[in-house]
Amino acid sequence: MDIVSILLGGIAGAIASLGFAFVNTSPKSSFIYVPILGFIALVCRGICVALGIKIAFATFLAAFLVGLIGILFARQGRCPAEVYCVPALLPMIPGKWAYRSLLALIDFMRVGEEAGLAYLPKIQSNALMTVFIMFALGVGVAIPIFLFGKKPVNLEA
Repeated sequence: MDIVSILLGGIAGAIASLGFAFVNTSPKSSFIYVPILGFIALVCRGICVALGIKIAFATFLAAFLVGLIGILFARQGRCPAEVYCVPALLPMIPGKWAYRSLLALIDFMRVGEEAGLAYLPKIQSNALMTVFIMFALGVGVAIPIFLFGKKPVNLEA
């Protein structure tokens, strides 16, 4: 993967994050920070994958970074960190692996039990990858928010 495709993925992630922020009726002040976090998340994951880190751990690192930066943005934008972090992480949901898992499951059900045994490894590997990436997203963003996000945000200013 070259740097141009990583940056293009980051731009696409920023646009998608902004779309998720609009859909989730986030405050207008978050529309500045959410695309920045979406860009950072996908570029960080892309660089980690390009360096040879497995996708689940790369996703964890990107989510952890988004959590840390989201805490800083929360203090600046006077909103909870989750307002910024959740829309920024949504473009990293593993749709490809979930789709492949369900497609293999449908093929397994279509051909019958005996012939369908060849599809079980595909079902298992894709479903497990989906679970691992979703777990990495949740834990990666939750750790910095639980550790460093304890300071209440002053909403009256």
